[in-house]
Amino acid sequence: MADKTDTLTLTIDLTAPGRQVGDAMLKWSDNTNPLGYHPIPIISLKNGTGPTLLIIGGTHGDEFEGPSAIMRLVATLDLDEISGQIIFLPAFNAPAVAASSRVSPLDGENLNRAFPGDGLGGPTAMLANFVEHLLADCDAVIDLHSGGKASFFQPSTLISEMSDTALAAASDDLARAFGLPLVWMLGKHNDNRSVNAAAERAGVPMIATELGGGGGVHPEITNMAETGLRNCLVHLSILKGTKPGSEITRRVSIASPLHSVYAPADGLFDRQISAGQDVARNQSAGLLHFPLEPSRTPLPLRFSTSGFVLAHGNRGMVRRDELLALIAQDVTDPSLDSKES
Repeated sequence: MADKTDTLTLTIDLTAPGRQVGDAMLKWSDNTNPLGYHPIPIISLKNGTGPTLLIIGGTHGDEFEGPSAIMRLVATLDLDEISGQIIFLPAFNAPAVAASSRVSPLDGENLNRAFPGDGLGGPTAMLANFVEHLLADCDAVIDLHSGGKASFFQPSTLISEMSDTALAAASDDLARAFGLPLVWMLGKHNDNRSVNAAAERAGVPMIATELGGGGGVHPEITNMAETGLRNCLVHLSILKGTKPGSEITRRVSIASPLHSVYAPADGLFDRQISAGQDVARNQSAGLLHFPLEPSRTPLPLRFSTSGFVLAHGNRGMVRRDELLALIAQDVTDPSLDSKES
C-alpha cells in the first residue's frame, strides 16, 4: 500500500506495523478551510501476517451505531492479539458526521451514491475514489449503516447478489459470522454507486449492515454491532478464538419499490406499524393527518401487498413521496438453505 492514493494523502503509512492513528487529507478549498484540508480519520492496527479487513462507519453522517461500535473496538483491541491488519474509517464522511447530516455539507452529495468516484471531482467523489482504490489492498470489507435521523431499520446484514459464486459464498460466510439472523439480499434494485458495488468490482468479500437508526446510538443494537465485528475478525483469523457460526433465519429482498408505502401528500404520519413486522395486503400502515388544515379528513394508508417491514420512516411531519414503510419479500435460495442445514 502507498501512503497516497490518486486523491488523498495519508498522514500514516498503511504498510507499517503497529497502531497508527491519522488522517486521509481531503484537500478541498472552501470558505471553512481555504488552504488546509478536511481530515478523514483513519486508523491502522497491523501485526504479523494475515488478511486485511477494512471497516467503514459514517458513510452517512447521521448514522451513529456503526461509528460507536468501531470506536469501542479500536479502544479495546490489543495489537498483540492481531494477525494481519484492520483498517478503520470510523467517520468516512467526516464533514457529514460532524454536521450529523446524511449528505456532505461540502457539496450536498450522498457518499454511498458516489462510487467509483472521481479523483478530479468534488469532495464526495474524491472520498469514493479513495476507497475504490483502497479496496484493491483488502481481503474483506464491512460497511456499517443504520437508518439515520429519517428511518429505523430492523437490524440486518446486507449482501449483494453476485454472479461470482465464490465471492458470493465468501460474503455469505462473512454475514453468517457477523451473526444477525436477518439478511437483506441486494438484487436488481441495488444501487451500483455504493460501497457494496465497489467491493464487488474489486472482487472483495463484503457485507454492509442496517443497525436501527433514529439519529442517536441504540445501546442494544450497538452491542450487536461490536459483537458482530469481533466475530468477523475471528472468522477471518485476524483474531484467535472459536470461529462463530450463526443461523440466518430469514432472507429478504425488495421485490418491487412499488410495494413500499410513500406519503401521497405533505402531512403528519400517524404510523401504525414498525420495522420487523409482517403485514398483510390492505392492512393499515397508518393515517396521514393534516394538522395545518384541521377541516381536512385524515387519509388512511394501506399496504398494496403482504410482506415484511424492513424499515419504517422516523419523521412525524412528512413530505409528498417520502418513504414511510420499506416492504421486502422473503427469499428462498436452495443453495443457501442447504448450507444452513
